[in-house]
Amino acid sequence: MSTPATEYSLAELMIVAGAEAFRNDGEVLATGIGMIPRLAASLAMKTFNQDLMMTDSEAYLLSEPNPVSGRSSHEGQQKETWMGFSRIFDNVWSGKRHAMVGPTQIDKYGQSNISALGGSYDQPKVQMLGARGFPGNSICHANSFFVPTHNTRVFMGGECDMVCSIGYNPERLPKGYTMDDIDIRLVITDLCVMDWNGPNNMLRVISLHPGISIEQVLENTGFEVHAEADLPTTPAPTEEQLAVISQLDPQNWRSKQIKDNPPGDRS
Repeated sequence: MSTPATEYSLAELMIVAGAEAFRNDGEVLATGIGMIPRLAASLAMKTFNQDLMMTDSEAYLLSEPNPVSGRSSHEGQQKETWMGFSRIFDNVWSGKRHAMVGPTQIDKYGQSNISALGGSYDQPKVQMLGARGFPGNSICHANSFFVPTHNTRVFMGGECDMVCSIGYNPERLPKGYTMDDIDIRLVITDLCVMDWNGPNNMLRVISLHPGISIEQVLENTGFEVHAEADLPTTPAPTEEQLAVISQLDPQNWRSKQIKDNPPGDRS
């Protein structure tokens, strides 16, 4: 029987919550963009979904996820086969991939932006990464969102300054696509866990992190969200899960990713 931990960090809570996004995926390529999403996918692969596939972010498919700290090279990694870019794209286009990504903006439709902020498309106030693979990913396979700081700059009112990935907006669906073709799974933030299964694909709160109120979530979201009464608390990591996380991140780099404020402190 799993034993809930009595002491854990916010980063570890978010890793465990993020792992749940991959629970029922079966044999798909799990891609976590960033340390916390990577650890979440690795934890899922090491515990309840051993069928998950994962790469070393270069050219190999792994049978055991690589630790994110404590090693300086890929030497000794447990690889199964070569998986170069062509095979990655085969997975993407066939739908056998689930990426957990970190958008800079998310709007009420679930559309996201990692490209540019403010101004016009030709002359934005802030230029970022560019759309990268977001457009194709959003129409080809499942995606989840990771947001380290839940605020109204990320969960913005109105539409994203640049729409890099499609969501539940009928005005922007590609020809031949319907709402049922969009697959946005979980949204993991430092306040709560959410999904897009509210009425008419509205963003819905499904659990609150310890010490967080629904009022805090609503105040830090720039559009209306759906929330039931008596929301559950996000489950604490188990001792077994913390042990796996420590194996995957022995130098505790995860602690540098999330500001571990006391519950309720949003300063």
